[in-house]
Amino acid sequence: MEEPLYLNDCYLKEFEATVKEVNGRFVVLDQTAFYPEGGGQPSDQGLLKSAKGNFIVKFVKKISGAIQHEVDNEGLEAGDKIKGEVDWYRRYRLMRYHTAAHVVSGVVNSMTGALITGNQLGEDKSRVDFDLENFNPDILKEVENKSNDAIKKAIPVLIENMPREKAMEIPSVFKLKMMLPESLQTIRVVSIGDVDRQACGGTHLKNTSEIKRLTITKTENKGKNNRRLYFVLNE
Repeated sequence: MEEPLYLNDCYLKEFEATVKEVNGRFVVLDQTAFYPEGGGQPSDQGLLKSAKGNFIVKFVKKISGAIQHEVDNEGLEAGDKIKGEVDWYRRYRLMRYHTAAHVVSGVVNSMTGALITGNQLGEDKSRVDFDLENFNPDILKEVENKSNDAIKKAIPVLIENMPREKAMEIPSVFKLKMMLPESLQTIRVVSIGDVDRQACGGTHLKNTSEIKRLTITKTENKGKNNRRLYFVLNE
């Protein structure tokens, strides 16, 4: 099993690794800082540099338990040494949006008790779906204001790995409507002060101040008790 470096250091931009396996344009490394698509967060992109040249990482996904890096050309072989470089602009934008999504979902949950039914992060906008009957304009404005208040407070974002039994003792950890699989015995918990605390495998900022500011742009009705909220980040 390769080591997912992004879990312990979300700010890691470059790393060295050895190619373990190659299947056409899909490459598996012994360790990687590239985040694989999952949990509503798009995959990282970037470069794999080797003595054979540079290979553009177009897409990353965990397939059959291995983190597969799809590159633009064939040519790498098992045993090759590479230097990986993450597209930092893209990664950092997604980190800002992901941490902001936690702030928004924490605020909505504290106000309404609603659970998350889905989410999708982007570089220019993101959305979160909630198990909620209705969003009225007053609630939306309050969610936006409380979210920006939390951002301005510069709250540290803490990441810790917990045994499943310990994580299960924390009522707020599981805000997703769908519970995590029983096979997952170590739970990665992201905590943002008293705003949000939930299980998450994504990449995050060190401090809410890095989000800067967010604006809720619209909501949609996606069916019975399912409301979608869109937001953008302001520079």
